[in-house]
Amino acid sequence: MPSYKAPVDDYDFLLFDVLEIEKYKDLPGYAELDRATVRDVLEGAGKFVSEVLQPLNQVGDEEGCHFENGVVRTPKGFKEAYQAFCDSGWNRLGVPEQFGGAGLPILMTFAVSEMGASANQAFAMYPGLTSAAYAALLGTGAPWMREHIATKMIAGEWTGTMCLTEPHCGTDLRLMKTKAVEQADGTYRIHGTKIYISGGDHDLTDNIIHMVIAKIPDENGKIHDDLSTVNFFMVPKFVVSEDGKVGARNAVNTGSIEKKMGIKGSATCVLNFDGAVAWRLGPKPQAKGTGDKKSSSEGMKGMFGMMNAARIGVGVQGVAVAEVAYQNAVAYTRERLVGRSLTGAKNPELPADPLLVHPDVRRMLLFARVAAEGGRSLAGLITFLMGVAQSNRPDAERQEAADIADLLTPVIKAFCTDMGFDAANAAMQCFGGHGYIRSYGMEQFVRDSRINQTYEGANGVQALDLVGRKLSRNGGRAPFALFRVISEFLNAHDGDDMKPYVEPVKAGLARLQDATMWLAQNGMKNPDNAGAASVDYLRMFGIVVVGYLWARQAAVAKAKLAGGQGNKAFYEAKLVSARYWMERLMPDTMSLNERIKAGAEGLMMLDAANF
Repeated sequence: MPSYKAPVDDYDFLLFDVLEIEKYKDLPGYAELDRATVRDVLEGAGKFVSEVLQPLNQVGDEEGCHFENGVVRTPKGFKEAYQAFCDSGWNRLGVPEQFGGAGLPILMTFAVSEMGASANQAFAMYPGLTSAAYAALLGTGAPWMREHIATKMIAGEWTGTMCLTEPHCGTDLRLMKTKAVEQADGTYRIHGTKIYISGGDHDLTDNIIHMVIAKIPDENGKIHDDLSTVNFFMVPKFVVSEDGKVGARNAVNTGSIEKKMGIKGSATCVLNFDGAVAWRLGPKPQAKGTGDKKSSSEGMKGMFGMMNAARIGVGVQGVAVAEVAYQNAVAYTRERLVGRSLTGAKNPELPADPLLVHPDVRRMLLFARVAAEGGRSLAGLITFLMGVAQSNRPDAERQEAADIADLLTPVIKAFCTDMGFDAANAAMQCFGGHGYIRSYGMEQFVRDSRINQTYEGANGVQALDLVGRKLSRNGGRAPFALFRVISEFLNAHDGDDMKPYVEPVKAGLARLQDATMWLAQNGMKNPDNAGAASVDYLRMFGIVVVGYLWARQAAVAKAKLAGGQGNKAFYEAKLVSARYWMERLMPDTMSLNERIKAGAEGLMMLDAANF
């Protein structure tokens, strides 16, 4: 059975030595974040997930969820683990204190969510989606919803979902058919079907609060293939009145649960809304015909907030699988004896040397390690910037932080889930044939992690978002700001001792800027050029930005070693990992730039009938 130990030392290094969060006591929730307190929280969370959640990971995969007579049951042990999770308060770390939470910033909650996903990704999805749902209610719901519904979700008594996808319609929300018909009492009735709803039904809690997007028909009862009447609704499994009383079962029912490749302990449901009672979140959108084809509903901001939080959360799941896969691969390669080192026996007293002596095994292990630690640094940067954006710091500083965090959201989702899947594959390969059988658990990491590249917007869609929307927004303000921040760091650390870490990032940044200019010039002329380049461009973006973060980590590690501080082996390992990124990943920016500049012609010239 696989094992897991929370990487608390790496969190400590990232938060206090690299991001230096103790210098930002003015940020919301940062005042009490001293080193001892943070370590206590992270060690406590790590102990809980390794002792309670991790032992259920293979159990959940083997048993899966059950659907019988319209009722969904989670795998054995999940309900008790969920109750323990909520009783311990891990579900409400980021909730404001006035609502019963610990008031910790997202910088901390991302770390705990990574631990949960490493230990048991399928389980972690239930409280993760609930957090996103109650955050949307706190931001856009009516006072009675915040008082009577969000509080139940925060306590863990109820859970939440996000309902977007329909059988005929995924990413293109214009094509939605689910409709919301207004009633005389101000409520709505939802009609339609939503699919792939994680946690759509289960036995963990008595009530589930569905956060649903639907279209409001025009005065003739027609719904339109645009976003002009899309709105955001709250639909409880059991109806809740404005005084908080729970009533009859709502007209939302589970049609089936999916049989899936992975995350089998997470109930992925088809939900049928047959006139379910719903409450609109935020004011009505503008009526069609006002000239605005986009929804003007303030409530939709809550749904977009959920979607963005989910994209970051899924990126963190990519980091999580890289970490746990790496840990187990290291343990195996230290013990498994196979052949002799190419440079002579390292353990002559044994019949063979351990796998760890072989260069290609080390290549795979180091890749998984840098994927985990590099991705973690990206998540830390984004969540730190989100804290700055929500603070009382000067307007220009807050704006820049918000711009960069927004720019990097599709990058963390796509790049870190691609890297996480590749890391899981590499770690599985370290086991040889044993990686392919179930008892070691490595093949489950590969299967579970594959969904991360697909859901919450497939990675190709994230790349289109980066290239088609994020780069050009506000005249390119966000990428210019990020490139300036990276350049300032590189110029400030241009000494001889940092050249192995700075020069490769400089070269990669120059290629990234070159590719950005090429897209600006050629993407406008032919949008297919932007589409053809988008995935390669996002990967280049991720390599350069995480390379910059590795250079930052290397600078801190060098300073610690020079001062004789802390754990010498830890800092030396950081330098080796940073060097691996510069030597093995940064050179990819050359080929990526060439592929970007190849344009769309070669991809689009083959007639559709000839595929």
